[in-house]
Amino acid sequence: MKFSERWLRQHVKTTASRDELAATLTAIGLEVEAMTVLGEALDGVVVARIVECVPHPQADRLRVCQVDAGAHGRLQIVCGAPNARPGLVAPLATIGARVGELTIKAARLRGVESQGMLCSAKELGLDADASGLLELPADAPVGTPLADYLGLPDACIELKLTPNRADCFGVRGIAFDVAAATGSTVEPLAADPVPAQGAATLAVELQAGADAPRFVGRVIEDVDARAPTPVWMAERLRRSGIRPLSLLVDVTQYVMLELGQPMHAYDRDLLRGPIGVRHAREGETLRLLNGQEARLDPQFLVITDADRAVGLAGIMGGDDTKVGADTRRVFLEAAHFAPAAIIGRSRKLGLHTDAGHRFERGVDPELPRLAVEYATRLILDVAGGRPGPVVEAVLPEHLPQPRPILLRRARLARVLGVQVTDAEVARILAALGLAVEDCADGWQVTPPSRRFDLALEEDLIEEVARIHGYDAIPATLPGGATRLVQPSETRVSEYELRRQLVARDYLEAINYAFVDAALLDTWQAQAGAVALANPLSAELGVMRTTLLPGLVQALARNRARQQARVRLFELGKTFYAEAGGGAPLETACLAAVACGDARAEQWGAPARALDFHDLKGDLDSLAALCGAVLDYRAEAPAHAHPSRSAGVYRDGERIGWIGQLHPRLAQALGLEADVYAFELKLAPLLARPLPRARALSRFPSVRRDLAVVVAEAVPWAAVRATVEAAAGPLLRQVELFDRYAGKGIETGCKSLAMALILQDESRTLTDRDVDAVVTAVVAALGERHGAVIRS
Repeated sequence: MKFSERWLRQHVKTTASRDELAATLTAIGLEVEAMTVLGEALDGVVVARIVECVPHPQADRLRVCQVDAGAHGRLQIVCGAPNARPGLVAPLATIGARVGELTIKAARLRGVESQGMLCSAKELGLDADASGLLELPADAPVGTPLADYLGLPDACIELKLTPNRADCFGVRGIAFDVAAATGSTVEPLAADPVPAQGAATLAVELQAGADAPRFVGRVIEDVDARAPTPVWMAERLRRSGIRPLSLLVDVTQYVMLELGQPMHAYDRDLLRGPIGVRHAREGETLRLLNGQEARLDPQFLVITDADRAVGLAGIMGGDDTKVGADTRRVFLEAAHFAPAAIIGRSRKLGLHTDAGHRFERGVDPELPRLAVEYATRLILDVAGGRPGPVVEAVLPEHLPQPRPILLRRARLARVLGVQVTDAEVARILAALGLAVEDCADGWQVTPPSRRFDLALEEDLIEEVARIHGYDAIPATLPGGATRLVQPSETRVSEYELRRQLVARDYLEAINYAFVDAALLDTWQAQAGAVALANPLSAELGVMRTTLLPGLVQALARNRARQQARVRLFELGKTFYAEAGGGAPLETACLAAVACGDARAEQWGAPARALDFHDLKGDLDSLAALCGAVLDYRAEAPAHAHPSRSAGVYRDGERIGWIGQLHPRLAQALGLEADVYAFELKLAPLLARPLPRARALSRFPSVRRDLAVVVAEAVPWAAVRATVEAAAGPLLRQVELFDRYAGKGIETGCKSLAMALILQDESRTLTDRDVDAVVTAVVAALGERHGAVIRS
């Protein structure tokens, strides 16, 4: 929200300086994002009129102007501005005036005397326009100090508003907060109802239910649309970031900025009537004021004229009924639209309008009639005209109604930790425009219709705290006892996982939960993607179904910045929409990506490229935290290398994937290096069995080595599972210590050498015990996997 300091001070009289005002706004939660001071040193700059303008005899681009400067007399000025011409009214810096870093002196330019300087807006620090002289209205009083004429000095203040403070999208809404914070009062608004002087009306029909429960309109006849916008209004608009266009349009913009109520002006002669509000029809089109042809659907609200769409409700008017210089009869419209009916509609069309920005956050439902009356008075004062009666259509059952809130004195003191006097609490709430009644426990408070954000007792406590001043609340240590919660032994904390990955040379990344739908298509991971109704941008239009696209993008950005060895991980949620509808499923996941060398550069070992087993080792180290033994089964999802990836299982349940990205995917993503990654559900990595103490056996263990030949396709995980099942309770550990394929081994087969560690808790094992176990293991391996003892 951008506005003029002088405009704000018109609504609230305060002695606070400009800097104090800015500090106060920020302190009460209306953060001042920028403040630009205008016209602070314009002494000696006056309004002047060019009487004559002839070419300079010695310079093609210069002109010699005779200028009427009022009390300063008639002065000769040499000027190079392209728009210098007889009759033009422009600022004149007289001798002795200071413009920026330049002090104006009498001078001779190419042999011609110049007694001052005609100025552009940029030279005066009023605007960025340096294309020519600042053109003032023709009726500007010659000789008047420019600062007095333009209402200077002033400041453009820009606030960074939080979404809940929609009431501060109008200068008057900001005034209530300033008044409460500075102990002032808000000046009454001069917006008395304007009586009808004619009978011209236009019927209004509401057909959108709760989405459009109020619509106010008024016809004004015999309007002079060519009347210029008053300087004071044009300057306030300009200092609020809006370029003045024409009186009728400027009045609607002015009312929106002052009161917070968007309005629209139609050319009555281009309307057939009645005016209505309904949902758009599928495929209906509307040409907007900006020339865009909008294709609509039933999610949009439209303003209709005899059932034809003439405006996009709450966003932008239509081109067919806009006011122009020839408009003689104008129809003013102000309405209330529910935020849910407007949110996301502008973005869907690639638009961002001031009206849509306000309606998305909520506009006071009681403002439309006041806005129409106020705009009527402004138009009549400048352009004349005969107003008809105000026509209002309303669905009261769909209008939000403020509800009283009980603010308990004890609750206020307990939450704030400081005692605020009853008189101060009542003053703050009343100054904010709230209706306050004393009761036994505290106060019964009814918010005004503009304060959508006040619904709970805690909201009122926040209002008291921010206006009373957070700096006025002393810093004290909390009292009372704190109950310590014992961490569960059956759960590994996320912190431990993070610490383990950091210890293995990974860095944590945090990415947006929304991604580009096209990126998911590239990964072939678009199934079940949840589309956002109101995305931040087209590139962030859907919720992620996997963590890997964001992580790999981060890896690619690091690679593009000359980081050859990148290792990143992320803990976050993925989202999946089931076919039957309902709320999307959220799944907490852990993912990691890595590329480059296996180890950081060093002198003690040769460089080696990262491979599958390096990443598997990192994942196994995480599994060790929860005592899990992970199984890896050859699987290749669409994004994975067909022969360098595996599904990850725990206790027979698939919990994720590990492997190398498919070369085609890496190429599509602009990656020149081999990238390895894993992604797993987080919950199975956090669960661990309750540790149980067990006495160590007093009897020695026995080791037997066994080498078997199996088919190349048989994974070690399957062999190990068979060994553990066949060996029985005497097996303490099985370790693979060699894998061999080549000379002496049949093609398509491999040799696996393993160590069986056997032990009993009650006796020393005999050779017969050990041989029985080995025999059972060999038989099971032969039966299930076709394994034979290697000779």
